[in-house]
Amino acid sequence: MSKRLMTATGLALACLLMVGMSTSAYAQGRGRGGGRGMGGPGAGNPGMGRSNSGGGVDRGINTSSDRSNGRADVGRGNASERSNGRSDEGLNRARENSRRADEDLNRHPGIAGGVNMSANQLRDAYNLALQSNPNLKFGQFVAATRLSQNLGSRYPNITRDAILSGLANDRSIGQTLRDLGLSSDDAKEAEKRVKREMENSRRRQ
Repeated sequence: MSKRLMTATGLALACLLMVGMSTSAYAQGRGRGGGRGMGGPGAGNPGMGRSNSGGGVDRGINTSSDRSNGRADVGRGNASERSNGRSDEGLNRARENSRRADEDLNRHPGIAGGVNMSANQLRDAYNLALQSNPNLKFGQFVAATRLSQNLGSRYPNITRDAILSGLANDRSIGQTLRDLGLSSDDAKEAEKRVKREMENSRRRQ
């Protein structure tokens, strides 16, 4: 009886030891897996902590696709085509035009007030337009904005985008206004009025 009891006791202890070792290994495996999930390499949002550097046209390129529901991507393609595939040249022209616009706004802050916008709103809108037409001058953009404000209530089809589209297709502002339904005399008068308004806004501080 004594030998059988000792044998049974030994088997029971062996079983307990095996169960204990299995439980320990399982716990260690879970601990290693949990460690990766709580902040190891690749955890969380890989974009957190990053920021887009730069400003002007370059900042607009980074963010405009989302803001314009993808229209900016098409605009960049147009910019490349208008520079005969030399997209870097188109982007450089856009950057130079953006830089000149900044200088103009700094010297004449009243320009933004003349179109009922803040300087930042006007700057951002112009930089977005440059992605579709890198040759667009700041004065042309301001004039297109003001013309749409002056004429839009009577001629709903005369919008800033419509005028900018004409300019992008190598039409002058006067030609574009006539294309949009104005008579030659009305187009000339509208241009004269906007020219006066722009000159006045440049004098404001």
